[in-house]
This record gives sequence, C-alpha cells and structure tokens, in this order.
Amino acid sequence: MISREAATRAALQVIDDEGLDGFSLGAVAKRMNVKAPSLYYHFADKAEILSEVARFILLDTGYSEDNGSSWEERTIELCVETRRALLKHPNAAPLILQFFPRHLLLDAYEHAVEGYPQTRELHMAILEGIEKLTFGSALFEAAARARGLPAMPDFDTANYPNLTQSIRASRYDDEGNFIEALRMFFAGVRARTNAA
Repeated sequence: MISREAATRAALQVIDDEGLDGFSLGAVAKRMNVKAPSLYYHFADKAEILSEVARFILLDTGYSEDNGSSWEERTIELCVETRRALLKHPNAAPLILQFFPRHLLLDAYEHAVEGYPQTRELHMAILEGIEKLTFGSALFEAAARARGLPAMPDFDTANYPNLTQSIRASRYDDEGNFIEALRMFFAGVRARTNAA
C-alpha cells in the first residue's frame, strides 16, 4: 500500500542519497517497489511531492512547547531545533525556499508574537529577523554540507590576519555562533523596544 507519508519519506530518502538533481517520481517509485503512475493517486505532480517533503522536514523538530522560560529562550530553542531539522537533510534543505509552508506556521507565529515585547508595531520586524537569521544560517550551512565543503574555506592566514584572529578567538562552533547571533539580535530588540 502507498500512503502519502510513506511516499514523502521515500522521496526524502532519494533526495538525501542522490540530491535534488537525482530526484524523480520514478526514483521514488523504485524505492517503494511500486510503479511511478501509482504515486499520482496521492500527488498531482512532482512539485506537490517536493512541497510535502519541505513540510515534512520543517515539522520534524525536537521542539517542545512552553517550558516556562522567557520568550527569548523559547524562541532560541525553536530556532535551533528548526535549524537542526534542516541540517539533517542538507540536500533537501533548499526546498524550504521554493516550497516554504508558511500556512503551517500560522499557529507558531500567533503564539510567538503573543510573547513578544509590548511594542506591537515592531512585532513583524522581530519575526522577520528571527526567521531570516534561522533559515539563512541553516541554508548556508546545508549548502556547504551538501557539497562536502567546510563552512569557512581554507585561506592563507598571512593574507587575512584579522579574519584569522577572529576565528581563533571565537569560542563557538557553527551552532554556537548562530545562538550568539540570535542573542545579539534580541539585545537589539530590547534596546529598540525600550527606546520606543
């Protein structure tokens, strides 16, 4: 039996193994030991199955609802879990750009802005910043991983002495840098909302 979820999982496995260029309905059908036309019972076309893969990745987080912490700490936890979910599937991560399932996030957005500082006119800018930091960080790292490249290329330290010193002084790995960037963003939000 073919189910929509089984086909989505098979599609994600194909993308994980072969990359987006290796994805086809035929490859998914082969992975499931079925004929490709049978997938059209569950999906109108290739785009619909790719959209479902994007949704599946985004919903596969380890985030747990309210844990009693501040809105900033809850947001950091959600952003880290979202980033990790994307990085589990670096070949599939670009699908988030093409098939971003924003309609699935409406409840999360509603819950998020409820906890934001009381300057409501800044809420959408806060949401924009958080979202772009999270997805930008994840997609840049996923692109490097998908190509087997380090996040920062090798370079001649004599030609880039300031960058060399900054990298050596950093206490964080890629995820730690992401969390620190969020904390700096929140410090700016606090300063801005206090001024308002």
